[in-house]
Amino acid sequence: MEFSRIFMFCSSVLLLCSSLAYGQAASPPAPAAMTPTPTPAPAPAPAYVNLTYLLAVAGPFHTFLNYLESTKVIETFQNQANNTEQGITIFVPKDDAFKALKKPSLSNLSDDQLKSLILFHALAKFYALADFNDLSAKGPVSTLAGGQYTLNFTDNSGTVHLDSGWSKTKITSAVHSTDPVAIYQVDKVLLPEAIFGTDIPPTPAPAPAPDISPAADTPAAESKESGSSPKSSPSNSSSHRIMNLGIWSQLVLAVLGGVVLLF
Repeated sequence: MEFSRIFMFCSSVLLLCSSLAYGQAASPPAPAAMTPTPTPAPAPAPAYVNLTYLLAVAGPFHTFLNYLESTKVIETFQNQANNTEQGITIFVPKDDAFKALKKPSLSNLSDDQLKSLILFHALAKFYALADFNDLSAKGPVSTLAGGQYTLNFTDNSGTVHLDSGWSKTKITSAVHSTDPVAIYQVDKVLLPEAIFGTDIPPTPAPAPAPDISPAADTPAAESKESGSSPKSSPSNSSSHRIMNLGIWSQLVLAVLGGVVLLF
């Protein structure tokens, strides 16, 4: 009787363990934790380019900057630089270039003409220095002033020359050349034919060198003095002639007096 109880107890334990083992094997595995896909960070917005600040600190461009602000062309340049994909290229004359500009004078221009002249100093695209070699083969290039306001470029062994019709100049240095803004210094104000016409005044001839007389103690002066000494000989010869005439007149009078005494 006791043996049968032990056998029943062991059978029950084995059955229970088997059931537990089967339940664990049949139960589905727990789902793996889903890793969230990272959201890509938005591209940083391009930095705002302040043209007023660049021109104010880069060099002696105060006159050009004053014209930019007085004509409100600075707003057009800022919009082209920061709100377009093409960018902008600006040619900036130094203050000395405006001081040297005597004819024609910018003071005689109307407000619209002055605005067009300042717009004439920019291209509606970013150009690095290496790009001007291709521009030189394309012929006239339109500026921000419009289709009739064009510039011709020539790349001469790395030196970029500009021809506006009235003025010919060259790029002397790169003030700023990072896409989307390129600023280049030029040594003359760009004057368009669309405003000033084609009657370009001739270049004035150089003034003749002053005739400086040599000092008195120089050999040239001495030679002049020695050369001028023969001019005094006529006065000496005339005095000799007067003396000779006086002697002959006295002899004639003495002869006449002797003849009178004889008769």
